[in-house]
Amino acid sequence: MEKSGLFQIGDVAKMFHISVGTLRHYEKSGLLQPEYTDNKTGYRYYSTRQFECLNTIRYLRVLDMPLEQIADFINNRDVERMQIMLRQQKEMVISKQKELEIIERKIENRLRQIEDALSSQLDTICIRQFESRRIAWIENTLSINSYLDLETSIRQLEQHQQNTVVFLGKVGVGIAREKLLNGEYNKYDKVFLLLDKEDAYSGPVEEIPEETCVTLRFCGGHKEAFVYYKRMMDFITEQKFRISGFSKEITMIDYGITDDTEKFVTEIQIPISHSEA
Repeated sequence: MEKSGLFQIGDVAKMFHISVGTLRHYEKSGLLQPEYTDNKTGYRYYSTRQFECLNTIRYLRVLDMPLEQIADFINNRDVERMQIMLRQQKEMVISKQKELEIIERKIENRLRQIEDALSSQLDTICIRQFESRRIAWIENTLSINSYLDLETSIRQLEQHQQNTVVFLGKVGVGIAREKLLNGEYNKYDKVFLLLDKEDAYSGPVEEIPEETCVTLRFCGGHKEAFVYYKRMMDFITEQKFRISGFSKEITMIDYGITDDTEKFVTEIQIPISHSEA
């Protein structure tokens, strides 16, 4: 065959700023067959009449359109079909933009939480006001000797979620009011997810009203928390406060971020009200 007016695959790849491998992939996918293939050398050649088709493929790929959909259009080209495809792709782009906006806000949340943890005043009892918060939780009595002891409960909370717990709110554990009053600080009653505003959680969610809490942050994880609960309960007794709910114990920096245990930060929150006496 006369090869004048034909371009080798490498030259076409350079002209359209794509790789030779991409052109071969288009061929295998049935999108664009070479005008001529030399049986002796295996060299592939393309003609100028294929350039418009290749340009259309490249345009649709930039729009992130699946190859199967592009192949269907290439084989059944039509103005109305193109309009439908572009409208569908526009809807997908808008949806992805919304998803990316949520991810951006969640990254900002995590950065703020880490910065907050790094600037923590440790071993100091404080009284803080918290706005209303949403939590998803399960009742589960457990002792925690390592972060692995939480895994089963986390998987239960994660079940049926489109977004994994990695992108959902912070995991925490809690001790019921009755156990706090009885000095039982080594067994937890519930595992929960403290949800961010952006989180869409499939399952029961409880909204905790605005509350005042006695709080304390310390260097360490759940297994070191016992002694800090005792200090906080002594403070609550001395100040004649009344415990009004379950504790919320959240690791702000843990194995999910660093292996350096000296950088771990955990916060305990115990909700309180003024004694009526």
